[in-house]
Amino acid sequence: MDLILKYFPNITERQREQFAALLPLYEDWNSKINVISRKDMEHFYVHHVLHSLAIAKVVQFRPMAEVLDVGTGGGFPGVPLAILFPESRFTLIDSIGKKIKVVSDVIGQLGLANAKAMQIRAEQLGGEFDFIVSRAVTALPEFVPWVKGKISPSQYHQLRNGILYLKGGDLDAELRPFAKKVHTWNITEFFSEEFFETKKVIHLPLS
Repeated sequence: MDLILKYFPNITERQREQFAALLPLYEDWNSKINVISRKDMEHFYVHHVLHSLAIAKVVQFRPMAEVLDVGTGGGFPGVPLAILFPESRFTLIDSIGKKIKVVSDVIGQLGLANAKAMQIRAEQLGGEFDFIVSRAVTALPEFVPWVKGKISPSQYHQLRNGILYLKGGDLDAELRPFAKKVHTWNITEFFSEEFFETKKVIHLPLS
């Protein structure tokens, strides 16, 4: 929790409570279903919560912004972002039912009225969104066709509507097809922890 306050000192008391509640909620669920690897649970706030919040260093979601988290898994990056932006609306989807069961319970227990979880594939979901967020679900050239046509043409943010992707490693080959449009940020620009040395936020406008 100290890490969250270090990088986001202006959060409200309610947000502090919600961020603090995340660890016991996921520890409880992890004892029943292996949602997060045991090794990762030792570094829960760095590897999952803070990593998700790197997106918030790139864009501030505006009130009523529609954000879709594709392949949310245990609820990342969608749940931490929904806590940080209570006036924006988040839809978290995954094709695996047991993961959505966990995410739905976490959303309910945190009282996140601005978030919902659905068991569905991205290709089957209707609607338009300002941003689509995801965390290393697949290579970006495979991911883009899943979500093409789901980006709203109406622009309300300084950053153009599109994909915000969290991924690490050497991404040169993966991003080459989008070289003229894509922008990347090294997460070490925002957070100093060693875990983020090779991690990036990728923005691909699709509107």
